Amino acid sequence: MNRVIRLRELKAEVEAEIVPESESSDMPSPAVNPEHLRMMEALLFAASEPLDAKALSTSLPEGANVPMLLAELQRIYEKRGVTLVCVAEKWQFRTAPDLAFLLREERPEQRRLSRAAIETLAIIAYHQPVTRAEIEDIRGVMLSKGTVDVLMEVGWVKIRGRKRTPGRPVTYGTTEAFLVHFGLESVTHLPGMDELKAAGFLEALPPSGFDVPTPSDQLGPDEDPYEGEGEADLATGGPDPN
Repeated sequence: MNRVIRLRELKAEVEAEIVPESESSDMPSPAVNPEHLRMMEALLFAASEPLDAKALSTSLPEGANVPMLLAELQRIYEKRGVTLVCVAEKWQFRTAPDLAFLLREERPEQRRLSRAAIETLAIIAYHQPVTRAEIEDIRGVMLSKGTVDVLMEVGWVKIRGRKRTPGRPVTYGTTEAFLVHFGLESVTHLPGMDELKAAGFLEALPPSGFDVPTPSDQLGPDEDPYEGEGEADLATGGPDPN
């Protein structure tokens, strides 16, 4: 009799420890179409570049709920070795941040940006849309033409428009490749003042009135789209119209 009771107690303990399939983090929510989820997972794994919601929707069956599928994949993969992240408003599987050290490979860099190029890139990133004259005013020194050319050749900077001021100077901004390289969802996700101070890039007590500007990837009220000659050269770091 005692043996039967003990078997029943063991059975109850085992059943209490079993997590129902619907509650398992690896199982999709009942509201999600499992076949659509598998398709999206395959598309994202096979893609060599991040995919936006429109590209995913085009490849999935009609009626697939892309936002819900993306949210579900993020949930399923949030504690795995790879996670689903959004960069430049596109989606991509990436190694979990805490496991990046396993895949780190030390190799000599083929090309290093000069200090002037790094400063110019930071100014363009935070002040975009920004003209050459504005970059020089912020840096306090003349800007070498080759500095911008190098950043455009790397693929991190582009000509984005023309300002509605005398001379119609071109405006510069960052590219999608810049966002992907630095893992940013958009330019508004650039580190703010608190993050810069924590990383040691700003003094604990910055000058009075100092503030970190808010960049924009949208055309400004005094900015027109760039449609000048040589636009095709931009992708290869071609001649600067300025």
